Amino acid sequence: MADPRESPPDVADLFDRYGAELRHYCAGRVGAHLAEDIVAETFLIAYQRRDRLLDGPVRAWLYGIASNLLRRHRRTETRALRTLARTGRDPFVPDVADRAVDRAHAAAVSRNLAAVLARLPARQRDVLLLYALADLDYDTIARTLGIPLGSVQSALFRARRKLRAALPEGEL
Repeated sequence: MADPRESPPDVADLFDRYGAELRHYCAGRVGAHLAEDIVAETFLIAYQRRDRLLDGPVRAWLYGIASNLLRRHRRTETRALRTLARTGRDPFVPDVADRAVDRAHAAAVSRNLAAVLARLPARQRDVLLLYALADLDYDTIARTLGIPLGSVQSALFRARRKLRAALPEGEL
């Protein structure tokens, strides 16, 4: 009988532990509908490659798979951000009478933020969104993207600096 410490974790258990946070992160990147597909595909790949689960931290490995899948959808993400910047209408959020007055300011901020995000280099955008939406620490982001820790810190610093320069005070 195999040593239980050497057998990969059950992917269903991983889904129970990390599925919701991956879905939240992906929804922030490409919308709820596409996020469901990406998370499902992430766990399908995790199941197919479950023998690799013992190679490192599981959470970072799952975020790495999801990030790779999101890269495939980068054009969709960039187009959506540009649409939001141009029109103020988020193409991923169903239009429920636009929630009127309290959304007006948020829409203006979202437009400005989306315009800045659309202009960020891919690495800076990935690092910033993994940090802000997925609430990952620097080390986990580095492992997720397969880049040095210093590159994560540098990319996040540059992304924040660009956001501060592009957005009026009080919008951040």
